[in-house]
Amino acid sequence: MVWLYTLGALALACAIWGIFIERYLFKVREDFAPVLPPGATPIRVLHISDLHVAPWQKRKLHFVAKLARLNPDLVVDTGDNLGHPEAIAPTLKALSGILKAPGVFVNGSNDYHAPGMRNPLAYLFHPSDPSHGKPLDNATLVAGLSSGGWLNLNNASGSLTINGSKIGFVGVDDPHDGLADYNSVKVPSNVDFTIGVAHAPYLETIDAFGFADVLFAGHTHGGQVCLPGGRALTTNCDLPTRFARGQSVWNTDKGRLVLQVCAGLGTSIFAPVRFFCRPEVRLVTLLPRA
Repeated sequence: MVWLYTLGALALACAIWGIFIERYLFKVREDFAPVLPPGATPIRVLHISDLHVAPWQKRKLHFVAKLARLNPDLVVDTGDNLGHPEAIAPTLKALSGILKAPGVFVNGSNDYHAPGMRNPLAYLFHPSDPSHGKPLDNATLVAGLSSGGWLNLNNASGSLTINGSKIGFVGVDDPHDGLADYNSVKVPSNVDFTIGVAHAPYLETIDAFGFADVLFAGHTHGGQVCLPGGRALTTNCDLPTRFARGQSVWNTDKGRLVLQVCAGLGTSIFAPVRFFCRPEVRLVTLLPRA
């Protein structure tokens, strides 16, 4: 019987840690990606994803508001900013500081529909089926993100000049929700390098963006509940779990691609836990290739 009490106490301690402590341990993770042309000036990219904001989440909103102090050269937002029907105003207010920097964004499914109750164990066996809760005011969110000049890359492309380099951007709407139209966007011409942006890093998405130098994505939550060492149990897509967060290199039919996956800051309000997977944003310095 002692071992049962011990096991129960351990389970309770893990639940307390994951629900009440770790999911508030927001972190800025730094990384480097040598993808720029030789001789180019480095570019500091703030990659944010999966905020899943609910209006009462003051600590998360405060952390997001302070990100402006990082003074990034570019912000990439890979979607799922919202997590509640009343989240648009507080989300845009928290983002107002970094909206002053050049930026680009795409939507995730939670930017269109409110979350619903799910069986968390189902994620271990297959990606979640798209399910649509209450429709959200996506038009107001998109208008707010675009208000400071951020490029809307939902099945679209564009370009920005950052630190003397002309960057071509290509993005798709959420692949997880079946909204990505890979044939609808064209690669900008006469650019120094190309950045791809998508919410969910499905293998099909990676292959489609093989022409880009780097692809930014989110969606996976880094696994959200992981084994010791941060080993993810699921990515909620067909991306292998060892690539659930951070940087990896892919050789595709179209070329060599650097993939950057952000584990994000939030969780669904129906699964408020992080375990061996701290919530994060990523500060990625793009460097010249050797």
